[in-house]
Amino acid sequence: MIMPVEIQHQVTAPEIPIDQTLQDWAQILLKDQQQVLIRIVDKQESQQLNFQYRQQDKATNVLSFPDDLPIEINPFIGDLVICAEIVKEQAENQSKSIAAHWAHMIIHGILHLQGFDHQNNHEAKIMEAQEIKTLKKLNFANPYEL
Repeated sequence: MIMPVEIQHQVTAPEIPIDQTLQDWAQILLKDQQQVLIRIVDKQESQQLNFQYRQQDKATNVLSFPDDLPIEINPFIGDLVICAEIVKEQAENQSKSIAAHWAHMIIHGILHLQGFDHQNNHEAKIMEAQEIKTLKKLNFANPYEL
């Protein structure tokens, strides 16, 4: 049986939630037979991918790589690449729990794979509302209220 959410670890650290938790958070947004790969990386790989695909020479918290094939042809919607070090640093700097920030990055990335974006204020409000609603279902606070 194919797992709807596959987890790959390029790095491990005690503050990274267990795979089952990451899978549960992702599955709350997956529809029908959608599948996703989540790859957990270090700053070096994050920076390399961010530069290669977004021309930004810095590590970032989450990168989304959507698969453009229709769900009827391929249920795989794309890859999420999450930098464990950046997530931890951001959670600490924003006085959030690491678990809450991990959940936010998973939700944020899945929404990108499903076509949501935040290129302008209108899009950002729609995406943020969906993030807040989904995180509330997972018993996490609004990530935009510090």
